[in-house]
Amino acid sequence: MAFVITSPCQTEKAAECVEVCPVDCIEEGKDQFYIDPDVCINCGACVSVCPVAAIVEDFELMPGEEKYLEEAEKFFGNK
Repeated sequence: MAFVITSPCQTEKAAECVEVCPVDCIEEGKDQFYIDPDVCINCGACVSVCPVAAIVEDFELMPGEEKYLEEAEKFFGNK
């Protein structure tokens, strides 16, 4: 399991999540931030500070939002 940053981040792109991540697994991409699913320790610190509720656990992704996990994996070269 890992947390995934979804579509609301594209319009907000706030960086509070980066500042609180204890393992530095969140990086800024062109359109949004991404969480490295192989490094994320599932602590949830990022979830509580996201101003647009863009961060969810991978098993809670809404239909059509699965692509954000795939994009994160590609961004970090995990697939």
